[in-house]
This record gives sequence, C-alpha cells and structure tokens, in this order.
Amino acid sequence: MAQQGNSNGGNQTNEPSERKFVAQIRLILEAYGREVGVFPEDWEKRPEGAEYLYRTGIVLVRDEDLARVVELFGGGSPADNGIGGVTRLHLPDKVPPNAPEDPSVTIRFLKYADLRLGRGVVTPEHMFYVTPSVSPCPATEPEEVAPGIPPDPALPTPFLSAGAADGRGVKVVVLDVGWSDAPGAYWLTGVTGDPENAFDPAGRIRPYAGHGTFIAGVMRALARHVEIVVKSYFTTAGAMWEFDLAQALDEVLGEAPDIISLSAGTRTRFNLPALGLDVFIKTRLNRVNGLALVAAAGNEGTRDYFWPAAFPETVGVGALADNGRDRASFSNFGGWVDVYAPGENLVNAFLTGTYECTEPPNTGQLREFIGMARWSGTSFATPLVAALIAGRMSVTGENAKQASDALLAFALTQPEPGVGAVLRAGDALASLTGH
Repeated sequence: MAQQGNSNGGNQTNEPSERKFVAQIRLILEAYGREVGVFPEDWEKRPEGAEYLYRTGIVLVRDEDLARVVELFGGGSPADNGIGGVTRLHLPDKVPPNAPEDPSVTIRFLKYADLRLGRGVVTPEHMFYVTPSVSPCPATEPEEVAPGIPPDPALPTPFLSAGAADGRGVKVVVLDVGWSDAPGAYWLTGVTGDPENAFDPAGRIRPYAGHGTFIAGVMRALARHVEIVVKSYFTTAGAMWEFDLAQALDEVLGEAPDIISLSAGTRTRFNLPALGLDVFIKTRLNRVNGLALVAAAGNEGTRDYFWPAAFPETVGVGALADNGRDRASFSNFGGWVDVYAPGENLVNAFLTGTYECTEPPNTGQLREFIGMARWSGTSFATPLVAALIAGRMSVTGENAKQASDALLAFALTQPEPGVGAVLRAGDALASLTGH
C-alpha cells in the first residue's frame, strides 16, 4: 500500500497512516486466517506496506494454458466451478525441485512459472476489497454529522425535474457489502438489494457496513429516479477473491443492468491485469451492447494500476478533494484514471447505531450515527459518476456506453491543472449544453 501523499500526488508519509494500513490488513487476516497471504512477507516493516493479498495454495490460469501448466507443476486440480476461459488451480503438494526459493510455497510456484512460461501465464488469485485495506476504498472510516444535515453533493428537486436528468428508465447494479434500509433518507425510496449483516453480536455497526447504502444514496441524490439494486458479495471483511468476483460480475449480467458500479479493486503482482477479470471483460462484458462498468480508482495515492478501474473497457474514477479542484490526497492517479469526481467529505445515508473505530489514530473511539454519515474515498466518487451517466441517459436516450463516452469527452473540456478531466454534480445536463 502506497502512503497517502498531498493533493498533487506527493509522497508524504506519517506514522498514523503507516499504522493505519497495518490495522486494515489485520482485519482481513483475522477473517481469512491462513487462506490469505500478503506480499511481500515483511510488509509490516516496509514504509510502503503490502503490494497485494493473495490466496494461498491457489493460482489462476487461462483455460488454453491449463494443460501445460499442470504438466510443468507436476500436478494440480482445477476447481469445479467458475466462468469459461479461466481456471482456479489448486497447487500440487510438492514444489518442483528446481523452483526458486521463497518463504511462500505459492510464490515459489509463481516464480517457477515465470521462469519457464513467462510472466502472466500463471497469476495469484488476488483479493479484492471494498474495505480500506491494502488498497483502501473507502479512504476513511465514517464520521458523524449533525442531525438534519442533507446529502452533499445533491441536486435540488427543481433542477432535476427541469431537465429530467433524474436517471428515469436506467438500472444500476452495485456490487458491495449489501443493503440496509435508511428510513429517514426519502431519496432512497424504491432502492432494493440483498440485506447486509450490518451489526456485530454486541449490536455495534460492523467495519465497512453501510458502504453499499451510502453508495446508493450518493447515486440517488443526483439521479432521483434511477433504479438501484445493491448486491451482497463482499460479505467477509469487505473482501472477496478474484475468481469469485469474476463469477459475481457474470451473475450480475443476468440482472440486465445498464450500469455496474463497483467500488472495489486491488493492485496486482507485477501490475499486470487481474486475469480473472480480464477474461470476464473480454469474453462477457464486451459482448453486452451499451453496458458501462464504473469502477473506483483506489485510495493509495499512487499511480500504480488499480484493477478493474485500470482496464480500458471500464470508467476508472478518481476523487477530487473537498475544494472541488485538487485531487484528493488519497486518490490514485495516472493516465489510466479516466475522470475525477468529488469524493472527499461526502454526506449521505448511513446506518443508525454505535460504531467503534478500528483504525489509528481513532482506534477504540465510539461514534453515534442516526442515519447519516460523512465519508471519503474513490468509493463514493464512483457512484457520483454512475449517477451522471444515468442522468444523461434519461435525457438523451443514449445507452450507458454512449452516455459515458459523451460525459468523458465533456470532462476533458473542463480539466483541472495537475489533475485531469473532472465531472461534478450537475454535469449530466451541462454536458448537453457544453457549459
């Protein structure tokens, strides 16, 4: 995990942020145990932290390469399920005798495959997160707001009705931790989804609970009539395995969405495209006419690729700072990020209850929430862009791909120096008039 820099992409480091990533990764380790490995092994001692998390004893291989990989490894057993084009391969019990040395058995197999077959033929099964972990999204824990505070950003109802940029007739599926009803948030009326397991046995709000609800709220605050379905996939510590995410995305296509919103991702070994999602995008997503996948660029403050946002087929969204001009200090950046949108100190629907902070410097602090929160991250810039796409669609009749292409072209006409193309609340209509 790269340390968070300043809003110009600097590399300032400080003790609270260093300790923060340790706490974040430990939550994952506690949930998954020995099933998860961290690269590099000495990640806790490194200022930059971990590069990625991976599944021990498992690798991913394209189907066309499976036979030669099994022969090279001297065995291995494919998993029973999956999507066509990629295989989850259980590694054999014994490492080839001439494999490079490494404390991790899984990494030894990967290094051996690199030497004999080339990089990228065999890859780890990476872990993807909606949590503030090795590749954090969101960037902060939720913060309390005073009672009666409205959502921010939001479009006034007259503005929505005047131009009808309200997302009417557009369907968005959100892959997240699940959905919790927010009775006081009238703008969420009609949103549906899989119920999330939001409270622990002591009755306190779990870490990362309410993430999907907040995302739906950001979307509805800008596109009041967009149809939203929040799916519950990231149910264990806000994380899931790459192979399972590819399957989940494949299942979501059965919902016939116009837009898929995904506030999750990871860095990868050697910065190569995540193989499971690469296969999904090329063999599934690209065959669905007009569909847009909008994905968070991640919150590490680095230019390293963050997948799936870095895929050219997706709309990768970075975050603007609270002033609406600079890049947020936590936001990833680089030529692979398509657009930046407000993502710092957003206010929207949340849970009601007590939350105990798990991250330094606030570890152990109790926060009381009454249906609203303030939150930061590219997690929340992402649904803002999804809402603008939906809003434009409801005015123009374009499909999501056409609307997203038009909005990105508009964003390039209003770049911020040192940041790049930007979109803000209201730009669904502004993009139609050019100002």
